[in-house]
Amino acid sequence: MKRFQLLAAALAASLLAMPALAHDGVHISNPYARVNGGQGATGAIFLQIENHADVDERLLEVKSDVAEKVELHTHSAGADGVMQMRAIEGGIAIPALQGHDLKRGGDHIMLMGLKSALKDGDVIPLTLIFEHAGEVQVEVPVDNARKPAAKGAMNHDAMAPAASN
Repeated sequence: MKRFQLLAAALAASLLAMPALAHDGVHISNPYARVNGGQGATGAIFLQIENHADVDERLLEVKSDVAEKVELHTHSAGADGVMQMRAIEGGIAIPALQGHDLKRGGDHIMLMGLKSALKDGDVIPLTLIFEHAGEVQVEVPVDNARKPAAKGAMNHDAMAPAASN
């Protein structure tokens, strides 16, 4: 009887550990997009990245067929104190066993030159390319009505990309 109990306990412990193993590497949650206008217009994608690995990770690149150009962007204050968007060079670091939010008013994915008009409920296929995890496919719903999660987030709709140097 004791042998059976030990075996059952070992099996239960291994089954409980399985969900943790399923999330080794990166996990993407809460993706959504906002778009400004129709074909040729811009949009932005926001999401949460969790690094479940014990090594630092880096989001190097993003790809999608819905726009002419897809880039990692951030907001920063110019010399005059006005907030501007600019491309992120070198990717976004995600420390081991931590996360990084791509959010309005901060780091985000910029869609420039939309190839067609997108509306609420449409789904954008997105490929995130990580240094260690490789390619991660994400389906991103368009949700123009979603409000920023944090107080003080900037109004992304009023922002224009800063000129590239």
